[in-house]
Amino acid sequence: MTTRVSLLILILAALCLAVMVPSGPSRAHEGHDHGAPPPPVSTTIAPRADASSEEFEIVLVARDGRLQVFLDTFRGNEPVQDATIEIDGPEGTVKAEPDGTGSYGVAAPWIAQPGDYALAITVQARGTVDVLTASLTIPAPVAASPPAAGRWAAFVDGVLAADLRSRAAEGGMAVYGALAIAFATGFCAALLLRRRPAAAAVLLAFALVASDGARAAPPSGAAPGPAAAVAARDIAQRFPDGALFVPKATQRILAIRTLFTEERTYPRSVELPGRVIPDPNRAGYVQASVAGRLAPPPGGFPRLGARVTAGDVLALVQPAINATDATTQQLQARELEQQMTLVERRLERLRQIQSVVARAQIEDAELELAGLRLRRANLDRAPREPERLVAPVSGVVASVQAIAGQIADPGTAIYLIIDPDALWVEALSFEVRALAAEASGRLAEGGALSLVYRGSGLADRNQAVPIQFGIEGKAGALRPGQLLTVLARSTEERRGIALPRTAVVRGANGQSIVYAHTNAERFVPLEIRVEPLDGDRVLAVSGVEPGRRIVVQGAELLNQVR
Repeated sequence: MTTRVSLLILILAALCLAVMVPSGPSRAHEGHDHGAPPPPVSTTIAPRADASSEEFEIVLVARDGRLQVFLDTFRGNEPVQDATIEIDGPEGTVKAEPDGTGSYGVAAPWIAQPGDYALAITVQARGTVDVLTASLTIPAPVAASPPAAGRWAAFVDGVLAADLRSRAAEGGMAVYGALAIAFATGFCAALLLRRRPAAAAVLLAFALVASDGARAAPPSGAAPGPAAAVAARDIAQRFPDGALFVPKATQRILAIRTLFTEERTYPRSVELPGRVIPDPNRAGYVQASVAGRLAPPPGGFPRLGARVTAGDVLALVQPAINATDATTQQLQARELEQQMTLVERRLERLRQIQSVVARAQIEDAELELAGLRLRRANLDRAPREPERLVAPVSGVVASVQAIAGQIADPGTAIYLIIDPDALWVEALSFEVRALAAEASGRLAEGGALSLVYRGSGLADRNQAVPIQFGIEGKAGALRPGQLLTVLARSTEERRGIALPRTAVVRGANGQSIVYAHTNAERFVPLEIRVEPLDGDRVLAVSGVEPGRRIVVQGAELLNQVR
């Protein structure tokens, strides 16, 4: 019995050592490297080849016995239509025909056989003839994994052994728990073998069955057997290093366009906060000169946005007279009536003796009487005659403060008339700068304006110098008071690469990035530092070199690829 117990303990110890002994390649120790991992490859992406020249860029995709050909310009990534493409392959020279989707297609039954195929492509388009060469690799099917070894081999070199070896190499604490369980199992088996041999046999059989089951179950990260079938459509994907694989078909859908970068010297720009103001020569207020009640003109009050012409009556102001003024007017009326009576009597006497008096006296009396009557008529008409409020300039009604019966005080603005085609921009500069005559404005929604310097003030406003600019061309849908950013050019110069603002997007860390088109279907993010240049462009001062193809349209869509 003692001999059998000792033999069982030795068997269990040997099994534990076999589990811990490394088998096959081991992990690299600190300070050593067994080679960089291969780049991720999706087996569902169809075999493809690409080539480029100074004029064109071409991609060939092998799928379902045909070659799909995508032809674009090299610098702008614009699809090339109406091109003549001839492909020299294993079965001779064939001509690619348009397939109606913006690409070209050609039958290629030879792609069913694995191997490397050298292709020569002749392109005739836009008055240019170009010859490109490409190599298309058709991979062979992946062979199935060999069957597992025997039961004991599975127990010794199975999933449990590999897991224990990896944890031991990593220094994890779980391996010590496994060793403790193995020791406890061997100790219990020894006790059972001494007292209950049958139970010990059952325990050993259970261990063998469990190890065989662990060998039979494939791990979650095990590589599949045969290669998966090629999908009907390639899908864009992002690699762990941040680079993007975007098939040409997807680039056509996203309308990806690129710009070939060039380094130049540009005037330095400064950003100033600004707002839209009306041209003072083509805008005006309508105000009442006397206090009174507003009344609509015969055509009614003009509505907001209505066009008016200079001289149009916009409102009537009925003067309001208080009791004191009314008493004063009554006294003036009585005095005028009394003077009129005296003059009438004197005139009557003079006419009776006109043969003995000078004609001049009679005429003077008549003129004095006419003047008194006119003053009396004006005194009666003044409280009842409304004031006519007319438009000072032609334009659009921008503001209305008119309601029938409203009391209008002198100096109160009733209407604001603005010519929408004559607007200015006023910016505030907190530093005294020498600015050029040309500037630009950037609206909140992304629009841009061309501005011309008009002048700057000598008196500060809120510790800033006001600077006014005129808007060139049509102002569009601008309105007075609208905020915008003015990019004024200074006399200083800065060297860099000009890029459209649409090319710069925000990365995951908040850094400004652009996407470089490094290959036909590969895009790499580049972190850059930019400065404002004008309303449409920024100046890249670091992070990108001349001669790179940078995505200027569709960059925001590329940034969403995961």
